[in-house]
Amino acid sequence: MKWNQAIAHYKSYLHIERGLSENSITNYAYDLYKLVQWLEANEIVISPIQISEKTIQEFIYQIAKVVNPRSQSRIISGLRGFFNYLIFEEYRKTNPLELIESPKIGRKLPDTLSEEEIDQLIAQIDMSKAQGHRNRAILETLYGCGLRVSELLDLKISDLFFEEGFIKVTGKGDKQRFVPIAPSTIGHIELYKNEVRVHQAIPTEFVDTLFLNRRGKSLTRAMIFTIVKDLTAKANIHKNVSPHTFRHSFATHLLENGADLRAIQQMLGHESITTTEVYTHIDTTHLTKVMEQFHPRK
Repeated sequence: MKWNQAIAHYKSYLHIERGLSENSITNYAYDLYKLVQWLEANEIVISPIQISEKTIQEFIYQIAKVVNPRSQSRIISGLRGFFNYLIFEEYRKTNPLELIESPKIGRKLPDTLSEEEIDQLIAQIDMSKAQGHRNRAILETLYGCGLRVSELLDLKISDLFFEEGFIKVTGKGDKQRFVPIAPSTIGHIELYKNEVRVHQAIPTEFVDTLFLNRRGKSLTRAMIFTIVKDLTAKANIHKNVSPHTFRHSFATHLLENGADLRAIQQMLGHESITTTEVYTHIDTTHLTKVMEQFHPRK
């Protein structure tokens, strides 16, 4: 079995059996191709079935010189999953990464914005321009519903169930969930939809897409990042703010105000509660207040 053939089969497995998104599958394949390129550069001719632990160790040793521990850990995890797949399909009996440890890395806690900072950032939007209403609706939706950027871009008008107080969100692996939406967020979306979007010339394939660019087509991830970065600079906020920061803030503020972690997990669309715990980083002051309020021995 050749590398390209094995990787192609693995990608199909990740899509069909694991239900992963195209972005995730592309990232897994990218790390595998790094190994293939390294083998070719060093004139090592060996198949994925025959490659040994020693060869993998040498590859890991070399990449450790050029990538940070977090990236190194991700590559090792991706390779381990690939060889586990080959074992599952009975191409191999052992995993050459079984005894290779990932570098120790601390849990990366994302930046969050306070409610005041979010208000300050949103206040920088120029509402005198037509796109101002769209941008306000975008940020209110990111923060009000805790969406990923990809979920925001895929949001359809047919996904809006405002009378019921929910929106239907298509997450990773095309898994769908219903997320509650606040009346204030509904108001900003309705204002954009009825006062701005309705006046646009929209190509047929984008008629149901909620958020559009000036040409009536879908927005890109880069455009959302640019909007957020520009507003952050204008608000003079010195944090690493991205569209995902609103998702972090959504989860953190819910938890700080007493929301159940399981409920937050459902709204974020996380399979594992551990993932939710990373997004819902809270400070020690809040933990102290919880202890003082709820522990019987105060």
